[in-house]
Amino acid sequence: MTKPIYILGTGLSHNGSAVLLKDGRVCVGIEKERISRRKHDGGNDTLAIQYCLDAEGIELKDVALVVQCANFDIPDRNQFNGKRIFADTTTPKIVDISHHLAHAYSAVGTSPFSECAVMVIDGCGSPLHQFIELHPNQKSFIDPIFLEESQMLCEKDSFYHFDGQKLSPLLKDFSKMAEHKTSSFSLPTTQHSIGGFYATLSKYVFGDMDDVGKLMGLAPFGETGIYNFEAFEFNSGCLYLNETWQTNFTNPSTGYEYFKENFDYYANVAKWAQEQVEKAVMKCISNRIEAFPHNNLCYTGGVALNAVANAKLQDLKIVDSIYFEPAAGDNGLALGCAFYGWLEYLNMPKVAHNGSTCFGKKHNETEIEKELDKDEYKTYSKNKFTNEEDLLCYCADKLNNGKTIAWFQSESEFGPRSLGRRSILAHPGIDNLKDHINRNIKFREDFRPFAPAVLKEMVDEYFENGRNSPYMILVDKTRPEFLDKLKNVTHSDGSARVQTVDEKWNNRFHKLIKEFHKVSGIAVLLNTSLNRKGMPMVETPKEALQLFGETALDVLVLENIVLEKI
Repeated sequence: MTKPIYILGTGLSHNGSAVLLKDGRVCVGIEKERISRRKHDGGNDTLAIQYCLDAEGIELKDVALVVQCANFDIPDRNQFNGKRIFADTTTPKIVDISHHLAHAYSAVGTSPFSECAVMVIDGCGSPLHQFIELHPNQKSFIDPIFLEESQMLCEKDSFYHFDGQKLSPLLKDFSKMAEHKTSSFSLPTTQHSIGGFYATLSKYVFGDMDDVGKLMGLAPFGETGIYNFEAFEFNSGCLYLNETWQTNFTNPSTGYEYFKENFDYYANVAKWAQEQVEKAVMKCISNRIEAFPHNNLCYTGGVALNAVANAKLQDLKIVDSIYFEPAAGDNGLALGCAFYGWLEYLNMPKVAHNGSTCFGKKHNETEIEKELDKDEYKTYSKNKFTNEEDLLCYCADKLNNGKTIAWFQSESEFGPRSLGRRSILAHPGIDNLKDHINRNIKFREDFRPFAPAVLKEMVDEYFENGRNSPYMILVDKTRPEFLDKLKNVTHSDGSARVQTVDEKWNNRFHKLIKEFHKVSGIAVLLNTSLNRKGMPMVETPKEALQLFGETALDVLVLENIVLEKI
């Protein structure tokens, strides 16, 4: 039997991760935060790498190649924020690649395209000098004006062509790093970055930048037209941020209480910021496609997580098909590193991806039962199902009666969205349930929305555009006749960040929604991540049990075992 080829990708920026390919397919992948339990954890990668090796049942010596990426650094083999797993070894070989190239390969490796264009937009990529050091053969693709700059420049957006085997840069834009001022508008990234602009406004509105996605959730509460000036301008193929916009905002939030007292003001700021980002994204990508036409587009980088902008980009119809990378942020760098190793470094043919983003390891019944044997869990009622249909019927009835379910199934999701493996589920239309989950389970702001998970084959019935959105990365509009039945998953402006559930790789979740449809008449469930504010999604049965105990969740389903509070 031929020995399998393992390639390990590792991302050492914030939101660190590790991914293992086996003969060109993802066999396991994990974000470091899921193991360390520290949100956005990055740096040293030993913890995430060991998880992957253990899950696959192999040792480091079985890995043929390692590809790594870290912003602003080319990590040492032995040491990076602590001793690395590669210390004291000379094998496997380690290859370094740049930030945007890792983003781009994460998209093409998982996309359905054999050939495509790729757009990367984020807060900040690799410094120019580091990019040239890593890829000297690509220096000719860099505009000479950037090469003559004396200040440090970093990748801002990058446009590539994928020929089915390798990526070639078509246009790369760089920007100076922002000056770190004491004002509330000091960009954490480059001066003219869309991602940096959005993160800065998030800090202005909420007093922190822990979750920039909150700004998108707040924007629907604001009004369009309150501010009539532009943040960005586009000149000679480059996007620039006008510094003058800052002078119009002089009331930064000092914390959540202050934010609540001035809710309408901050909602209007969020609305303006969201619209500015949408326009900037449309202009930038339209310009690239106009210069380098292609029917297929992959879109990735942190800005590609903006579901509202993504839907508007799709509606522009500037290409026939767009693939939005589910792990578009820095958590996807390891995925791109691994695919670079397979496709470009080893020159192996692309292997079709099955569409799944669930790369974690499966926790077996023995492990679950061992955890449940602990005394602190004896107070819960326990019901073990041997028949899947009985389990699904039981859970569907609980959901229809207004109970909240912590749903822990199979391999965990890779990326920022829970897609039915590590989820909190609830009825989409029962009064006050949304507020209850935000207040007593998630412990987060009451304006935060929840997503509807809908059967893929029935999305047209409930949502106006009927978008195929398996990764919860596109918004749609709830049809007027379902606004009441879907009020817990419809935002204040009628929008919804939809997840279309595909039975091919999300089979049990698909079956649960079908069963819920039978008892409720609704083929939609409220779906949100199995965590609370400030906590990474749970990875293990132990963490699921801890969360169950400290929140108002009603039911915990660990594979085929159902626990309820007495």
